[in-house]
Amino acid sequence: MNTDDLLEQARKLWPNKATEQDIAIAMGVIYGDICRYVRDHAEGKEVDSTEFKKELGNIIFSTIRWCDDMGYTPEECLGLAIEAHARYVK
Repeated sequence: MNTDDLLEQARKLWPNKATEQDIAIAMGVIYGDICRYVRDHAEGKEVDSTEFKKELGNIIFSTIRWCDDMGYTPEECLGLAIEAHARYVK
């Protein structure tokens, strides 16, 4: 699946564009869900790794839509992130 296909699916589910505030709140919810999974796992509770995988997928799928909502392309944003990672590693 490429980003165009994912964006098309996302738009069917979420036709309205998110604002910067909407995006920040949604990211916080996803982050909280990941933190809860990690905490429960660290405490020895039985956890289903499907939940962790789902939240990683939420980040990817949502971010593709959020890039479009802000008028950016995912490729543009990824390029900037890759450059930043390369600078950090050096």
